Amino acid sequence: MTIHSDSEAAALTGEKSAIAAHNLTPNQIVELLDKYIIGQKDAKKSVAIALRNRVRRQHVSDELRDEIMPNNIIMIGPTGVGKTEIARRLAKLAKAPFVKVEASKFTEVGYVGRDVESMIRDLVDQSVAMVRSEKSEEVKEKAAGLVEERLLDILLPPISSARDREDEDTDVGSDSQAMVKADENDLSHEINRKSREKMLERLRSGRMEDRQIEMDIASESPGGMMQIFGPLGQMEEIGNIMQDLMSGLPRKRKKRRVTIAEARKILEQEEVQKLIDMDAVVKEAISKVEQSGIVFIDEIDKIAAPSTGSGSGKGPDVSREGVQRDLLPIVEGSNVATKYGSVKTDHVLFIASGAFHVAKPSDLIPELQGRFPIRVELKSLSEEDFYKILTQPENALIKQYKALLSTEGVDLDFTDGAILEIAKIAARVNESVENIGARRLHTIMTNLLEELMFNIPESVTDANVVIDEAMVQDKLSAVSSDRDLSQYIL
Repeated sequence: MTIHSDSEAAALTGEKSAIAAHNLTPNQIVELLDKYIIGQKDAKKSVAIALRNRVRRQHVSDELRDEIMPNNIIMIGPTGVGKTEIARRLAKLAKAPFVKVEASKFTEVGYVGRDVESMIRDLVDQSVAMVRSEKSEEVKEKAAGLVEERLLDILLPPISSARDREDEDTDVGSDSQAMVKADENDLSHEINRKSREKMLERLRSGRMEDRQIEMDIASESPGGMMQIFGPLGQMEEIGNIMQDLMSGLPRKRKKRRVTIAEARKILEQEEVQKLIDMDAVVKEAISKVEQSGIVFIDEIDKIAAPSTGSGSGKGPDVSREGVQRDLLPIVEGSNVATKYGSVKTDHVLFIASGAFHVAKPSDLIPELQGRFPIRVELKSLSEEDFYKILTQPENALIKQYKALLSTEGVDLDFTDGAILEIAKIAARVNESVENIGARRLHTIMTNLLEELMFNIPESVTDANVVIDEAMVQDKLSAVSSDRDLSQYIL
């Protein structure tokens, strides 16, 4: 099958594909993921293929397109190795609706907890917000022009309506008096028009942003927040419906004095809301969910009952298999009722992850295992990986701390030896205490820089601070070498 360029793909698929404009090859997807996530090539490769297959599916003939189901992925590996970050970055690349849920928050229907269908309702809400934001950008320029007109009407109301009333009140019999009145009105109208033009120039130049005006402002909600509490997901849905009904009621308006800068923001929101066709937004949002939605189910191992050990199937474990059975139809493909209408989950991509320290993937019910055909194991991070994590990614921890201290006028530098020592300590503590992956670096960096961060800017006045290997060893070596200390401190 021929793979077309971005523009060709967009032209061919029209609005059918929510991700055709971001037509990245698997290699390009992996390269982009490499900017933020170190290692885990197998996992990146699997998600890159899954994302590319969604684009490929849009080029398939209509009769076969609906038959091609997404290959859901289950990622297995310890915490802090990049499972969640891979899924989150993937959704950003695809510009797709994305929601992350914790499997442990769900319980079998009948028990207190969230209904599994709520993940799809959350996904639709996120998609509607995403599409509304896109549409807002499209109409922003038009809305800005309407806002200027409304600000002008507040600052300098037009007099055309007043002139029309005077014309109506003029006695038809007195022609000379009528002509004088008309001339005066025309002159007043011309003066008003020129004044409004000058005022518009001043508004556009930004010279009046701090001036205060009085205007009517709608209250946030007509009847306050409404919450309905109950054990089932249906109660949550009823609460959403009631909230929508309340939002349809006319809002109370009250007079407030605000600056023109504030008024501009308030009026822009109102004008954008008027210009956006919410029916079209909802339709597009549901299409995005159905064709390119991604649900990331974290901690799926927590609902897998261990095959060995006492207590299995008793006490708190009683609903684990029930959650899996409730999850099964959603992952298989079903219709979920949301406040925006029914949503089909047949082509939603599900990515699950879990550490599987106690349970194993084979402890999931067979039907659910079959719905996650792609299994990827993520490896524990090594000392070399920690060094790369500290230095290479776009959002590397060292870059973050440098940026924070640069706001105080301090130039923070790390020697190569210091970075190597931090990586070595992180790897050693993860091996001896508990493997929490890259999150260990946050703990170590916080302890290393705590005094410095506290004393800037009062006590530390140096414009340049260098963190070297000796400083790292002085601050952390004693703690990291003592298992008991590192357990509580690092």
